[in-house]
Amino acid sequence: MPTRAAYEFAGTTIDPGTRKTIELPISVMSDHTPVTMSVHIIHGKQDGPTMFVSAGVHGDEVIGVEIVRRLLRASNLKSLRGTLIVIPIVNAFGFLNHSRYLPDRRDLNRSFPGSMQGSLASRLAYMFLNEIVLRCDLGIDLHSAAIHRTNLPQVRISPDNARTAELAEVFGAPVILQSPLREGSLRGASKDMGKDVLLYEAGEGLRFDEMSVRAGVAGILRVMRHIDMVPAKGIAKPKSASHYCGSSKWLRAPAGGLLRSFKGDGDVVSEGDLMAVVSDPFGTKEIEITAPFSGIVIGRAVMPVVNEGDAVFHLARVKSVARMEALMDDHTDQMNDDPLFDEDEII
Repeated sequence: MPTRAAYEFAGTTIDPGTRKTIELPISVMSDHTPVTMSVHIIHGKQDGPTMFVSAGVHGDEVIGVEIVRRLLRASNLKSLRGTLIVIPIVNAFGFLNHSRYLPDRRDLNRSFPGSMQGSLASRLAYMFLNEIVLRCDLGIDLHSAAIHRTNLPQVRISPDNARTAELAEVFGAPVILQSPLREGSLRGASKDMGKDVLLYEAGEGLRFDEMSVRAGVAGILRVMRHIDMVPAKGIAKPKSASHYCGSSKWLRAPAGGLLRSFKGDGDVVSEGDLMAVVSDPFGTKEIEITAPFSGIVIGRAVMPVVNEGDAVFHLARVKSVARMEALMDDHTDQMNDDPLFDEDEII
């Protein structure tokens, strides 16, 4: 059987059946400390697709880093076909500073496609797009909610892409949310270059959430199985189909004060249900927040102090409350029972 060619990346050779971590130079800080982007490459013995998995585009969204850590320990990767490129921390500046942003206060995910003559964010975006995305057939980008918010595990796709819609179903998160491509985003710039990227959102900024991590690892492995990168053994199909939500709305605080929430992420509500109450500090005035339509809470604020207009619940529309409740029960059961997540796998 002929030997597969080695993989060349940034002047480094990765032989078939091996893996290496390569440091891509990004910048030098003001105190002369070099900053790099660590890229871990697993080059399979057999031919197959090339896929990237990225996390930490926003430096405070640390849950993706844990998903990547567990993914790299998965025994399925020993039989990898193709090449997997993993970037646990894209925005090292933000990660070290526990910040969403880069030192120039720019949002990396609004800086694509970037330019090598632009700002620091623009240069990092350009490098990531040209050194990583262009090499790949597919990407999965891992995110969480911003600080003081949390997200239900969900995959976001654009409305006009049949391939990402199919892969989102395979991923098996509880919710698939139709979400337009944003100007300057990695997903949008990748699409312009003919590359598909799935966006996984789950959990809270600067926090780990076990169920969100499990759903992320399982979803990535399902996608890899679907495109024939790893064998099917040990990778369970979703117990229930994901619920497709064509639209969503942020419910906002009607006044400043103290927020008392009665619904959590993943809760299914009917139109008119009481979601929360905003009270003044003296308890003399209370304003209710009710559901404007039947839906599922896919994101919410966890900070109990709000100002008028603050986003407090992200509600996605559902057609059937009963069906959505059953689906959520199935997803929770599967994450608890999946043999992929034994104690050795979590450590």
